[in-house]
Amino acid sequence: MHKVVDVHKATAGTQVGVTTSAGITGMAKLTVLHKELTDALPNAGRQEIRVIIARLEPGDRTPYHSHRFPVTVYMLEGVFTLELDGRDAIAVGAGEVFVEPSGVRMTGRNLSSDSPAVMVLFYVSDPETPFADPV
Repeated sequence: MHKVVDVHKATAGTQVGVTTSAGITGMAKLTVLHKELTDALPNAGRQEIRVIIARLEPGDRTPYHSHRFPVTVYMLEGVFTLELDGRDAIAVGAGEVFVEPSGVRMTGRNLSSDSPAVMVLFYVSDPETPFADPV
């Protein structure tokens, strides 16, 4: 099922990558922030990848919506509280990753009174697919 993962816990003991550097620094270090299996990604001949920065000021919320494909949320700062139909609310904080499932109605909120919630959203879809569908 979907879960929030602390980046430090997710990467403990994980070092992958053998890309060499032209400089004296040696090997490139890759860090896995999150890994999750899904069968909900598009499977047509072409896909579109979007990387989006979202900022919610204190008290802001998203419209009630769903996504056609999963959305990966990586929090840069603040806390983003997701309310997904049929599930308990989930608070995703800075440095954490959460995958919003496709086909689930939801809204997101910044419940803080003084801090923005800033996140990077990663979305893979069929070309020109709307990012969200209002419900």
